[in-house]
Amino acid sequence: MAKPTTSLRTYALTRLALVLPMLWILLTLVFFMMRVAPGDPVTAALGGRLPEKELQERRHAAGYDKPLVVQYVDYLGDVARLNFGTTITDDRPVTDVIVENGSATLELTFWAMVVALSVGIGLGLLAGRLRDSGADVSIRMFGIVVYAMPAFFLGFLAQLLFGERLGWLPTSGRASPEVQFLLPTHTHLYLIDAIIYGDWATFKDVVLHLILPAATLGLIIAGVLIRLVRVNVLQTMKGDYIEAARARGIDEKSVVYRHAFKNALVPVVTVLGLQVALLMSGAVLTETTFNWPGIGFELVRYLNNRDYIAVQGIITFFALIVIFISVLIDFVNAWIDPRVRY
Repeated sequence: MAKPTTSLRTYALTRLALVLPMLWILLTLVFFMMRVAPGDPVTAALGGRLPEKELQERRHAAGYDKPLVVQYVDYLGDVARLNFGTTITDDRPVTDVIVENGSATLELTFWAMVVALSVGIGLGLLAGRLRDSGADVSIRMFGIVVYAMPAFFLGFLAQLLFGERLGWLPTSGRASPEVQFLLPTHTHLYLIDAIIYGDWATFKDVVLHLILPAATLGLIIAGVLIRLVRVNVLQTMKGDYIEAARARGIDEKSVVYRHAFKNALVPVVTVLGLQVALLMSGAVLTETTFNWPGIGFELVRYLNNRDYIAVQGIITFFALIVIFISVLIDFVNAWIDPRVRY
């Protein structure tokens, strides 16, 4: 007798219940990793630049003179209230950093994902259809190369070719200085703000600045998707319903794109959740390479300044985003494929 399929509601509640211990473990790791270094974050960031009395006052204000257990409980409470602390170097709430600089990262990662899905699914589907042909081999080699190439190195190559040699695209920044100064920041998303205010010259300038970093980050993720889509298309093409479609006289192009394609995408949806972490880590390197003022760029700056409070807050935010996306992908996957709920 076949085992009954778990309802989507039961699966969702079970998955949400598992989030809490996973989130607690992740937050605990972040907290104690930030305290592996000797001393405290205030001394690490400002030691030698402020008198000892002022350092003591700052340590007390930040709560670093409390016992470690008390700091840990306070940290969990702050995270529950979405309070990620205040930076030491520039005295900014980390939530302000996330809102102001997170818009740049959101804009970059969204368009990078568009590039990744377009290139990865398109080329993977083509490679699966043209199995063992010259095009298939070339596409597989392309996927291996872009996935294995570090984000900063691929970014440097793109800057050298399209920026320095050909002069087609800008190589750094989110927009030209004069545009960035004059554009009203209603949403902090430059493309959206340019559309809202009907400033098409600014829209074009922002798009030109976005192409290289988004393509660099997107191609790295596309390398994973190319191989995954190709393998799943080949497996799907062996199914009985594909043979039945061919027996009915349906042309090969329709068999691939209308019948095999949808089922081949089910595992891709699952892997997309795992790629969010890769996208976030790649965004840090890409933003640094292209001087893109996102959260990753700020994270590197705070690391260089040894501002561990800011680093802890930003990494905690990244962890929350990754968990949220992973759970969302699980729900979508369970909705698409009921076998996931067994």
